[in-house]
Amino acid sequence: MDNMVTLIIVGIVALAIGFLIAKLIERNNSSHLIKSAKKNAASILKEAKTEAESIKKDKILQAKEKFIELKSEHEKVINKRESKMGDAEKRTKDKESQVSSELAKSKKLNSQIESKKKEYDERLDFLEKKQNEVEKLHKSQIEQLEVISSLSAEEAKSQLVESLKDEAKTDAMKFVQSSIEEAKMTAQQEAKKIVINTIQRIGTEEAIDNCVSVFNLESDDVKGRIIGREGRNIRAIEAATGVEIIVDDTPEAIILSCFDSVRREVARLSLHKLVTDGRIHPARIEEVVKKTSKQIEEEILEVGKRTVIDLGIHGLSPELIKAVGRMRYRSSYGQNLLHHSREVARLCGVMASELGLNPKLAKRAGLLHDIGKVPETETEVPHAILGMQWAEKYGEKAEVCNAIGAHHDEIEMTSLLSPIVQVCDAISGARPGARRQVLDSYIQRLKDLEDIAFGFNGVNKAYAIQAGRELRVMVESEKVSDDRAAQLSFEISQKIQTDMTYPGQVKVTVIRETRAVNVAK
Repeated sequence: MDNMVTLIIVGIVALAIGFLIAKLIERNNSSHLIKSAKKNAASILKEAKTEAESIKKDKILQAKEKFIELKSEHEKVINKRESKMGDAEKRTKDKESQVSSELAKSKKLNSQIESKKKEYDERLDFLEKKQNEVEKLHKSQIEQLEVISSLSAEEAKSQLVESLKDEAKTDAMKFVQSSIEEAKMTAQQEAKKIVINTIQRIGTEEAIDNCVSVFNLESDDVKGRIIGREGRNIRAIEAATGVEIIVDDTPEAIILSCFDSVRREVARLSLHKLVTDGRIHPARIEEVVKKTSKQIEEEILEVGKRTVIDLGIHGLSPELIKAVGRMRYRSSYGQNLLHHSREVARLCGVMASELGLNPKLAKRAGLLHDIGKVPETETEVPHAILGMQWAEKYGEKAEVCNAIGAHHDEIEMTSLLSPIVQVCDAISGARPGARRQVLDSYIQRLKDLEDIAFGFNGVNKAYAIQAGRELRVMVESEKVSDDRAAQLSFEISQKIQTDMTYPGQVKVTVIRETRAVNVAK
């Protein structure tokens, strides 16, 4: 038992000694850690102080640089203000000197005016005195004359006036009679002189429109691409534009044939774009034709603006400007309508100047006299009356409207501009080679052919080609079936046969095409 107690005590004492030894070792380690931590802290503080000093120096340098920059800017502003103030002071001094000189001049002028006024008053008093003396002398002389002639002053005056009246009437009658006779002798000669001078001053080239355009190619290889596989490209171009394309043995050229110059120009520009781009297929052809048609509309407006600017005409309505531009693609008896109207405008301006009238108003009437020939829809109203109605609608003056409506004697002439426009229109059209009657009747026949086709339901497009020997009709596939297309071709041919007079025969081709289009998204 005692041994057990002794062992326990020894164990407790050993534990206590081990605990104390462990505590001493831990304390020793802690002191080492604290020393190393203090060293690290001291080094960190030293580095921080060093970094803080460097940052402080950088910030001080930046502040100094900023201060110098602000100071220079401030000095620039101050210098600019000082220069402005100096300029202002200089201008003020100049104004002061100018004002002082003006004051000196005004004082001098005032003194001169005062002296002139004084002199004028003295002369006025002198003249009043002289006038009174003259009146007294005049009265005394009249009294003496009345005594000598035994007539009063009023009686003598009336007798003198009557004798002068009779003499003046006789002289006036003689002068009027001689003037009338001289005017009769020289009027016709002067009129011829004015017309001849006008024609000589406005000599222009002949303005004849053709129905055929030649499209030049770089090589004959392009012809095959234009024709396409089994002719699908050339058929697509003809269907989209309504122009007949003639591909023959002519080297490096194809022919575009159509009576409508707008269609012909659309076809020419479209072909040029297609050949330049190199992609020629039906879908691309339709896309290019649509873009070209829009381009032609913009060009029509530009041509109208350029025309009125060239002629010096201002304030014209935009709709009338568009109608003027549309004249470029219209013809009258084979004569280009825009060239004809420009020529008439210049002739009217020269003739109005010779006659002492307003040349600008005459030019305006001359340019607009044929706008009734370019309606967007067909109408039964004569072109002169239609043009006059358009001019009235868009605010033109009464003289201009009357000149437009009366240049073919549809209405009575009420101003001097009307006969001038009529004469100048005749001069422009009567020049040798200016017009071709046959061409106009030919174009009218082709238009009538197309109008007959448009009179049937379901017709989308109609084009007269082959100089009127063929009529191609495109119909809407939703409204016209295949059987109806054959029947429609027969009905149109019968209508042409009964309603029109034409040489040879007319082939009617009805084209019905079904398309299915979807878009992948």
